[in-house]
Amino acid sequence: MSSQFSPQEVDGDVLRQVRAFFDTALPGNAIGADDDYFALGVVNSLMALEMVTHVERAFGLQVETEDLELDNFRTMNNMARFVERKLAAARG
Repeated sequence: MSSQFSPQEVDGDVLRQVRAFFDTALPGNAIGADDDYFALGVVNSLMALEMVTHVERAFGLQVETEDLELDNFRTMNNMARFVERKLAAARG
């Protein structure tokens, strides 16, 4: 599955950190940056909470209730874009 955005639009450092999280949390799963891991059944609700916690800790962000939209976390690229938006907003 692919998101509507191309991987080139995502900052490499952010995406690398997101990918490293998945490599550690889901070893042996060959998930692409645009694969919808929810649709693939790879991510459950507990893993979704771990993803949110990872974003908050790794990037120093606060994920608000209104941020908890599936599309923000559906793919690695979406997750990286979400982080980039939050970081940009925090910088002002």
